[in-house]
Amino acid sequence: MPQLEVSPEIDFHSETYRDAYSRINAIVIEGEQEAHENYIQLTELLPEHKDELIRLSKMEGRHKKGFEACGRNLKVTPDLDFAQKFFANLHHNFQEAAAEDRVVTCLLIQSLIIECFAIAAYNIYIPVADDFARKITEGVVKDEYTHLNFGEEWLKANFAEVKEELEAANRQNLPIVWRMLSQVEDDARTLGMEKEALVEDFMIQYGEALSNIGFTTRDIMRMSAYGISGS
Repeated sequence: MPQLEVSPEIDFHSETYRDAYSRINAIVIEGEQEAHENYIQLTELLPEHKDELIRLSKMEGRHKKGFEACGRNLKVTPDLDFAQKFFANLHHNFQEAAAEDRVVTCLLIQSLIIECFAIAAYNIYIPVADDFARKITEGVVKDEYTHLNFGEEWLKANFAEVKEELEAANRQNLPIVWRMLSQVEDDARTLGMEKEALVEDFMIQYGEALSNIGFTTRDIMRMSAYGISGS
């Protein structure tokens, strides 16, 4: 990915920047916390992968600490109440699926949607981040690809049996992503991140993941656009 020059007009210590950062930083902290908890919960649904899932959950815990340090570096208190509401719908859908042993839906939410959302956000953020946050985020994004890969590989190995549930889970959860992106559009722009770039990067990551699992190009175009008109 080409490195962009940091825009000289970004003042990382302005009140406007720090106010927007309090919500964006909280979202990444809460996202890593959600992922940490989700991977632990998945050990009950996929006990044969318990060691790997625990390893992934620990990595997410480390990421959370890294992003907490990013907030402290800018003397920003993350708005965690906002972030919990931001993830509430995906959180609810994951918990509901887990309670019903719908592992395919859980994997779509965590290993595809949340990981692709994170990768897209981090890719777009890195070129406009402050030096401290850039170093942290560059390390985190490398890990996220391995987390995405876990879900991809499991779903690919079971593709014939899981295809229908994946499509249903996509219909239920992808529109939530577009609403989430719209919700933080202004704050993201304050940090130098354009919504169009976030959407584009997410669709690239998500489309590649669906392709790796076994979906056709036609399937991917239909699935990736689901609910986008309402974003």
